[in-house]
Amino acid sequence: MDKQEMERVWDDHNAAEFASKDADAALNTMVRSPYVHAVANGAGGTGREQVRSFYADVFIPGWPDDAQMQPVNRVIGEDQLVDELHLGFTHAKPMEWLLPGVPPSNQKVDMDIVIVAKFQDGLLAGERIYWDQAAVLRQVGLLGR
Repeated sequence: MDKQEMERVWDDHNAAEFASKDADAALNTMVRSPYVHAVANGAGGTGREQVRSFYADVFIPGWPDDAQMQPVNRVIGEDQLVDELHLGFTHAKPMEWLLPGVPPSNQKVDMDIVIVAKFQDGLLAGERIYWDQAAVLRQVGLLGR
């Protein structure tokens, strides 16, 4: 898979999640048994049903309405793409993918995210997502400054 093809699949995947908000369209960009692992807090899933449920029931409905995501850096290897992003939003709705069990705090949150996207056979095999959970908890008032 060449770099342009990886970027095309990744862009299609992200458009499904963030533009059309369609879990099935996101899954159509993925291998038969994909994974999504939010390393900071254990959210996500392994296998088609868990990943679909995560997207449809947790991630997409829990995406903040005022989210502003800025690309910082992208590195592309033979079968992986790594995106560094900056995300800013107001914690105005339940966000089980980010803050499980935490009611909306209405606090502004700024966070940096690193996503390692793995590709296999022309499709997205999975995502490992990293962020500083302690920094997020501090910003919503759950951890001392």
